[in-house]
Amino acid sequence: MDQEQGHPVRRWLGAADRAAFARVANRHWPGAERALPRLSHSANHGLLWFAAAAGMWAVGDPRTRRAAVRGVMSLALASATVNTVGKRAVRRKRPLLDGVPVIRQLKRQPVTTSFPSGHSASAAAFAVGAALESRRWGAALAPVAASVAFSRIYTGAHYPSDVLAGASLGAGAAFAVRGMLPSRSQLPPPARPRADAPALPDGEGLYVVVNPASGAQPQVADPLRQLRTALPKAEVVLYEREAGPLALVLEEAARDASGRGGALGVFGGDGTVGAAAAVALRYGVPLAVLPGGTFNHFAQDLGVETVQDACAAVASGSAVRVDVGRLTPADTPGALREPVYFLNTFSLGSYPDLVRLRERWSSRIGGPVATLLGAVHVLRTSRPVTAVVNGRRRSFWLLFAGNGAYRSVGVAPVRRYDLADGLLDVRVARGGRFARTRLVAAALTGALRHSPVYTATRPRRLRVSGLPTGTHMAYDGEVTPAPPAFELDKVEEALVVYRPVPG
Repeated sequence: MDQEQGHPVRRWLGAADRAAFARVANRHWPGAERALPRLSHSANHGLLWFAAAAGMWAVGDPRTRRAAVRGVMSLALASATVNTVGKRAVRRKRPLLDGVPVIRQLKRQPVTTSFPSGHSASAAAFAVGAALESRRWGAALAPVAASVAFSRIYTGAHYPSDVLAGASLGAGAAFAVRGMLPSRSQLPPPARPRADAPALPDGEGLYVVVNPASGAQPQVADPLRQLRTALPKAEVVLYEREAGPLALVLEEAARDASGRGGALGVFGGDGTVGAAAAVALRYGVPLAVLPGGTFNHFAQDLGVETVQDACAAVASGSAVRVDVGRLTPADTPGALREPVYFLNTFSLGSYPDLVRLRERWSSRIGGPVATLLGAVHVLRTSRPVTAVVNGRRRSFWLLFAGNGAYRSVGVAPVRRYDLADGLLDVRVARGGRFARTRLVAAALTGALRHSPVYTATRPRRLRVSGLPTGTHMAYDGEVTPAPPAFELDKVEEALVVYRPVPG
């Protein structure tokens, strides 16, 4: 429909829109003639926002990283909606540039229809998406997003109503993403029940073992300096390989903590935290987890995102009880005899291969890239494992068992609501003809639950036997040879762990 035709209200709105556009074109803002066109150009194809997300991921804490991911997901949904629906719904012509100074005009004029503004939709989607996870980052990004949106009017690319509609669509996309994937603040506290633990206001009685080899990401502030500032009387032990196995260092710290009625602390990744949990169980001391690894899955599920969170919980004595996963080997000659404990996940099949490749490559190309390339390599080269699972012989690409039920996105476990539910989250990707292709297709189409090559259950125990010699298992990011036969279960509410009071 032509802009001058239609309902009287439509004609009035069109006239007001063009009048507002003309006022912006006739207004002069010192310095804006060069800055805003460049800003508008930088946002082409979302490049400005992808660069912002990369920077947030590189230097940020877990909340900042989640904000970056949520912003990108919101941008992707907004962009897809604009390009597949929005641009085709209202085929509005671009504004005439007669009144726009040449210095402001874009070097390459857009050729798509004017309504709605895709740049404004992307800007609002990224900023609002990030704000729903981190208000601090939302406040920082809002002026940039508003400037990008205004630049589309200022350069003559859009009418004001195009920009408002695009921004509204982008904000809506961010809230739609939050509806599918709730933000951390929306979710209930993931651990229960509350537990008694000693309050150590200045850290006296807390023995912290620091594993600098855990792959901690660079942070703006030194986490050890934060620890010593918040808990000045805590004993800090910097682990070095020359001191012997990490388990012995943790055991000595737990023994000292037990003798003083204190607690064991650990700064490291999930593997280090898992080793500390086994020792804390043996000595009956509470565990303080200070996130210091690449992923910190257990700490994040617990609600401990920063060193400050952990220190605050220790100082106040705020703690909960959590389940601990347990692998008990069968009495097989020459096999592993002692139980193995895990806080997050256990797996057989392709995932242990992925972990080994990630560990081998991450020092050269970084953890996230190593994980991605390792997954591609494993998908192409791995072979199924055959074993007896709960009395039935099966061939599988992956057997996964989580310590507690995970919320999932597709095939990937994401987060646990409850760390003391008494359940194992067991998922099996079966072998067979074109099994990997069928599994990927089912995940992409949302039909995973109905796929014959995928099974998901939540039992309290699982028995595995008949594993081939040389099979490896992974638990909490650590890889080791698997025993030929074993049972998986849980030690319910066995471990007391400090966590901040949800606010």
